[in-house]
Amino acid sequence: MGQKNSSFGTDHAAQLNDYACHQWILFEQTGELSMLTDGISCVRQAIDLTPQGNANLPMRLSNLGGMLMCRFECLGELSDMEDAIAVLRKAVDLTPQGDSELPGFLNNLGGSLIRRFEHTGELTDISDAIAVLQKAVNLTPRRHPGLPGSLNNLGGSLTRRFERTGELSDISEAIAVRQKAVSLIPRGHPDLPRHLDNLGTSFKCRFERTGELKDIADAIAVQQKCVDLTRRGHPDLPGHLNNLGSSFMRRFGRTGELKDVMDAMAVLQNAVDLTPQGHPGLPGLLNNLGHSLTCRFECTRKLTDIADAIAVQEKAVELTPDGHADLPARLYNLGSSFYQQFLSRRNVGDLEEAIYRFKTVAISNVGSLQVRLDGAQRWARRSIEYNPSSPDIIAAFDRTLNLLAIVAGLDYTVKSRYTQLESTSGVALEAAAAACALDRPDKALEWLEQGRCLVWNQLHNLRTPLDDLRTQDPDLAAEIANVSQRLEQAASSRGQSHVDMTLQEKMSLELEARAHSDLAKKWDDLLRRARALPGFESFLKPSPCTTIMSHLPESGPIIVINVHTRRCDALALMPGSDEPFHIPLPNFSIDKAEKYRTVFDTQLRARKLRAREVEVELSVDDEFSQRGIRPAPIGKKGEDLSIPRALRGLWEDVVKPILASVGFPCIDRTSGEVPARIWWCPTGPLSFLPLHAAGIYRGPDAESVFDYVVSSYTPTVTAITDRVKNHRFMGSNATSGLFLTSQPRAPKAPPIPGTTKEVRSIFEQAKESGVRASKLEGDEMSVAACLARMEQFSSIHLACHGSQNAAEPLESRFLFHQGDLELGTILRSNLKHADLAFLSACQTSTGQEKLSDEAVHLAAGMLAAGYRRVIGTMWSIGDAPAQKVATTFYEYLLSHRDETAGSTFDGSLSAIALHHATQELRLSLDDSEHSLLTWIPFIHFGL
Repeated sequence: MGQKNSSFGTDHAAQLNDYACHQWILFEQTGELSMLTDGISCVRQAIDLTPQGNANLPMRLSNLGGMLMCRFECLGELSDMEDAIAVLRKAVDLTPQGDSELPGFLNNLGGSLIRRFEHTGELTDISDAIAVLQKAVNLTPRRHPGLPGSLNNLGGSLTRRFERTGELSDISEAIAVRQKAVSLIPRGHPDLPRHLDNLGTSFKCRFERTGELKDIADAIAVQQKCVDLTRRGHPDLPGHLNNLGSSFMRRFGRTGELKDVMDAMAVLQNAVDLTPQGHPGLPGLLNNLGHSLTCRFECTRKLTDIADAIAVQEKAVELTPDGHADLPARLYNLGSSFYQQFLSRRNVGDLEEAIYRFKTVAISNVGSLQVRLDGAQRWARRSIEYNPSSPDIIAAFDRTLNLLAIVAGLDYTVKSRYTQLESTSGVALEAAAAACALDRPDKALEWLEQGRCLVWNQLHNLRTPLDDLRTQDPDLAAEIANVSQRLEQAASSRGQSHVDMTLQEKMSLELEARAHSDLAKKWDDLLRRARALPGFESFLKPSPCTTIMSHLPESGPIIVINVHTRRCDALALMPGSDEPFHIPLPNFSIDKAEKYRTVFDTQLRARKLRAREVEVELSVDDEFSQRGIRPAPIGKKGEDLSIPRALRGLWEDVVKPILASVGFPCIDRTSGEVPARIWWCPTGPLSFLPLHAAGIYRGPDAESVFDYVVSSYTPTVTAITDRVKNHRFMGSNATSGLFLTSQPRAPKAPPIPGTTKEVRSIFEQAKESGVRASKLEGDEMSVAACLARMEQFSSIHLACHGSQNAAEPLESRFLFHQGDLELGTILRSNLKHADLAFLSACQTSTGQEKLSDEAVHLAAGMLAAGYRRVIGTMWSIGDAPAQKVATTFYEYLLSHRDETAGSTFDGSLSAIALHHATQELRLSLDDSEHSLLTWIPFIHFGL
């Protein structure tokens, strides 16, 4: 790091600076720490003797910063790094614009900020690093010999941020600038190997994200060239060998080719042999060598390999100072090696050693957040294996869920958060399964609420009512409201850089990124201030079970169903109870859930192909009577893979045991009584299955959910209890009117022939009933017009195309002739009266497989926007059935208006109305697979 300049002169300050630089050079040659300490002392004296305004002061400050960073690398003392960054900032601040030394000072400051980011994980540091390094590149002339170094450092900062956020634009930009740096260096230049090595590191990082074998092949190729160009005895050779070995190991992890492990071991052993004892890079080399030995052991099961791996990894840990940013990763690898040895020898002592290392990683306050999260998960899993009743399991999963929230924190864009969550999908479900095994349904509920729908929960926190806080500290409440609004905006509106942007455009985006990180830090500070107030100690913290269980709806239970490979359980949240009623589901499994989902996916694909063959629109009666009952699909092992069999399995193994445990009687349809409500909150692959339609539909013992309850869904328990708690609608559930829109055709989308007919029919029903209603059709509809009506009317019926964006849920949208209405726009609107949203569009409640527990669909988004109840569809719906369900739904609502309702109707009856409408459609059809797939997709969310 750093540029050493003796600032030649005859004065004492110059002599001290010269001597300090000489000691720094000797330290780098010998590794003797006393020489570096002596140099730091002398350059400090030189700075003290240098007057303010002296042209040599910035260079001497930069030298001090470089030496302090070197000592930090050796000892891991955070104070050295903090002091280094402070003096390097001062060097930059004291250097006038246009000074030829400024790019170098900026490079040194950027490098120090990168190291602090690696140590603390603070995104503000890496944003700052990128910003100052972009400035260094911008200030360096095109043919300046320092430009490749500036580009290389910028690529390094982008690579580091990519490793934290997973943003592919960062790593693509890093590769581009590092390729440019390599292209600017002439053959034979001594810096070329270092630049090739760094380019290889960026290729390797992109491979780890995308799995593209070309990237790891490119990494190995440029790093091999780097090694070939580095002379024997060069101090950088061990590091280059280490990086090449690391790339061989990454490719082995993908291909399983033993040759890659052998090649890795050879170059890593060479790197260790070339590194003197006491060198600060030795622990990292030993750690990587140990990892390669562990991987070879996994292939060969040769016990000497795992013993050697543990020996070198223990030495690596021993040589790493406490508090060093790389210590958690080295402990994690050591724990993994002990666990591999346990699997081979079955010696409980090895398992204890592994658990101890994983726990140490989990509770660390430094190092990679992802490594700490991985350590916490391993701590939990290995504890279950060692002692299924261990109290450590609760502590381990508590730590895991807390770290998960940080890994996908508010300082990321929404897209980045979902990218992070893809790799940790299922963590909350695993924790809940462990809690159920420990007979702790309270913990299972807490963890499911904390770890699922994380992004929607964050949005909810940003929108939390501040009435209570406002009465105690109105200024703090106002600050929180302001920052929350700006955070929400930043998370959805920040642009992404790409390689074709100008440097100025990229620098502007980095300023946005830094502002976003600052807002997230300010948010955390505001929460700490709020929690310091009496009575607000738990403000916006994950809720305990008793709080989650408060404000349950009186009309029925919420059923949370956890599906995991270890076990499946239901948690029944009953009104008046303060703890979940635990219902084990021993006959259900994640394999069954996935099999049933495959059945539905297969039949829906087949239905879609058949629909393409039918070029004429059929009536409701013709569409089904002509098809009849098709033969049931048969699996390879003779299994019945039909829709009725899947629905029967859900009924017998999941739904009926729950209804029996809760004590629901069969509905007497002749009594006229309103059926009991039930809210389903499924997890994992069960989120894609129609619990509301589970049942036996053929034969003499036919029965289904419809015979017992009215079903609704909720992405989380809190999504329901908050709506029970917050009565915002003039003290009642009455809507303030109905707004309808139809878009028979959107740009680049197929027509929806019946939407205009559907909307006009409902509009006439509403007018005849005296309900205040408004409609817009086709070209009448614009985004602004729709939003204006949504603010005026509490009930909205959207008959149009919908487009879901799993990567950027806030960009999911409804397609109009005059533009698209994005979910993010709806969320930012002031929908004070929002009550009921009927989304008469296809797949508005279809989630995304990689994020099954994040509810990335339009229906959940409309709940987040404030609607108390939403009707959506699980898959594509036919035109005629959609019309029939919608018109019957509103007929029910309008015919059950209270005499005092005036121009409104009661939205709280929407679940019963949908139950009635789908039942009417169902009874008009047969029980063929096609018919079942026709009425099942309509579902109700919310109250």
